[in-house]
Amino acid sequence: MTIIAQLSDIHLAAGADGRVDDRSGPVRALRSAVSSLLALPQRPDCVVLTGDLADRGLPVEYERLRALLSPLPMPVFPLPGNHDDRAALREAFADRTAACAAPDPQAPFQYAVQVRGVRLVCCDTTVPGESHGELDEERLQWLDAALAAAPDVPTVVATHHPPFPIGVRFLDEAGLRDAAALGAVLARHPQVERVISGHVHRAAVGRIGEITAVTCPSTYRQIYLDTTSPGQAAVTGEPGGFSLHLVGEGRPGVSHFVPTGDYRPLMHVD
Repeated sequence: MTIIAQLSDIHLAAGADGRVDDRSGPVRALRSAVSSLLALPQRPDCVVLTGDLADRGLPVEYERLRALLSPLPMPVFPLPGNHDDRAALREAFADRTAACAAPDPQAPFQYAVQVRGVRLVCCDTTVPGESHGELDEERLQWLDAALAAAPDVPTVVATHHPPFPIGVRFLDEAGLRDAAALGAVLARHPQVERVISGHVHRAAVGRIGEITAVTCPSTYRQIYLDTTSPGQAAVTGEPGGFSLHLVGEGRPGVSHFVPTGDYRPLMHVD
């Protein structure tokens, strides 16, 4: 069994002085997530970051991100969100994402890696300057080829924008606009066991074709769950969190949503 941890929507933000304040909410929240992840009885084999890692896409924000993630002993694989800058992210994680090097630093940031018998395919759904996501023909062709390269390896596809509506209107309006085209590609590759995404600052479960798709809590702030129309755009006092995806060993994948904090056993159950 391979365990993939997912952190998302971290939103590290530099202030007017050009620094990321270590007392800020996003920094404290990420520290809590890292501590909680390291306290798990079984540590994950890797960590994937599904976008909105920085709030303004500034190099100093990614520099602080790397420092805050440095206690993690496992590989960390980033993916951009609509708040991120592809070029700055590429530079900050050049040692981890050599596969997505490109002559144009603003080209789609996407790559595939293999971790203990499971493939992680990170697919860039961002549109520079926009909140919504899209997958043009070039990116769909890249994904199709990446999946075709290892048809017998259990695979997790990671995106920033989820490929299904979660029922919160303002979030769905800024979602992935061509999910049907993504679904058509995924349908050709039955080794894909899960699609994991961020963007919506909530844990939700849906489907894209026959594949289970999930979104990840934000390490920082959760969006208020209002499914009325037009709904209310607000954040809540819910705790930050992350996801764990258990994949492989010839069984269906399982996803867990973990709130950050100290949740060691209080008692043993007979």
